[in-house]
Amino acid sequence: MKFVIIGGDAAGMSAASRARRLDPQIEVMVLEQTLDVSYSACGMPYNIADAKRSIEDLVVRRAEVFRQKQGIDLRTGRCVERIDPASGTVSGSDTNGQPFQEAYDQLLIATGAAALRPDLPGFSLPGVMVLKSLDQGRRIKTFLKERSVRQVVIIGMGYVALEMAESLRALGIGVAMVKPRPAFLPWMPEEMARLVLDEVHANDVRTHAGQAVTSIEMTAGTRPSLTVHCEQTDLAADMVLVAVGVSPNSALAAAAGLELSVGRSIAVDRRMRTSAANIYAAGDCADAYHVVSGRKTWIPLALRANRAGWAVADNVCGKLTELQGVAGTAVFRVFGLQVARTGLTEREARTCGFEPVPVVIKTRSRAHAHPGASDIWVHMLADKPSGRLLGVQMVGREGVAHRINAPAVALHNGMTVEQYAQCDLAYAPPFGPTWDPTLTAANQILKKL
Repeated sequence: MKFVIIGGDAAGMSAASRARRLDPQIEVMVLEQTLDVSYSACGMPYNIADAKRSIEDLVVRRAEVFRQKQGIDLRTGRCVERIDPASGTVSGSDTNGQPFQEAYDQLLIATGAAALRPDLPGFSLPGVMVLKSLDQGRRIKTFLKERSVRQVVIIGMGYVALEMAESLRALGIGVAMVKPRPAFLPWMPEEMARLVLDEVHANDVRTHAGQAVTSIEMTAGTRPSLTVHCEQTDLAADMVLVAVGVSPNSALAAAAGLELSVGRSIAVDRRMRTSAANIYAAGDCADAYHVVSGRKTWIPLALRANRAGWAVADNVCGKLTELQGVAGTAVFRVFGLQVARTGLTEREARTCGFEPVPVVIKTRSRAHAHPGASDIWVHMLADKPSGRLLGVQMVGREGVAHRINAPAVALHNGMTVEQYAQCDLAYAPPFGPTWDPTLTAANQILKKL
């Protein structure tokens, strides 16, 4: 059997490696359009913040290791341009423009997602960057070093934008952020989002919310050399980072007649099968089921990509595997704060037909008499008719990143808030109060229910 994989990062290489372990006789071929495979994209903002480290440190496993030690036919510089489900072939061209065609018995589309770049004047100018692939991280790091950048404008205020704001400030670079919508972190209660925004401002990052960018202009012979034109202001920069989100690379699948789903991601079932026979999709290009709503969703995160790649390999090799879905669990750092979420937001809960009851509590990260304690804020949602836990968001200076995992597990198991309130969570004064912050939130929401 010939198992062909389009894409050589998280989902693709996870599937390739697992397939070779499960069935040493299977022929595994990976077609990757770039020269980079198997790297930690999530580590790029932190790597960029350290001028002494090479971006190549983020490579988890090099191409020759897959080829020589695992026997995977990994072909880099191969851009697949067409999938023909009827003939069971893929075709395209290599970096030299030479055409190729490969037959498959089973196919995995693991083409990932791409950073959005608005179709506006000036967004393709030199010095206007996006950050999704390793090569894009490489370009940013080189640009910062060679141009002695002093001021950066970041368009967007999401996860990557905030992580990059911290990284650039660590390098002593001035940062201004701009976005068209007025709300900062709109998925979070306003009082908690304000804590994060205050932290951003405290680290000398200027924010301009409610300002749509209309164009970017280059001014020859001056410094800074770029001007970001907004509706009500102009922002000068040596470099512009566009961080307004990502979109699934699904055009190849769509052209082959495969069914698309939320946000034009590729529709898959719980076995990662697409609408075409013998074709799977996994990673940031594919959709998933949400464990709370049961509906299809598209949440591109690293763990899901790796797990989905494993599931595809299992199914290709005859080991039937279904994935439960995702809760959208995520955490990121904003200077001295940890910000985490899992499950549905209040708005999402209403859209999905729930009757959400919210509570926001403030407690301490350690026992009251233990030194070094700081505030933790918890926002918890429950469904009024059923009492089911729907989602949790947290902000604090410590104890947030791993604490969010407990409610995430509860969501995967469909627990009610009452059941969660009875969980036996660990306690010691250096790590938390007797009543864990999430238990305190659960107890408060039970009063409302």
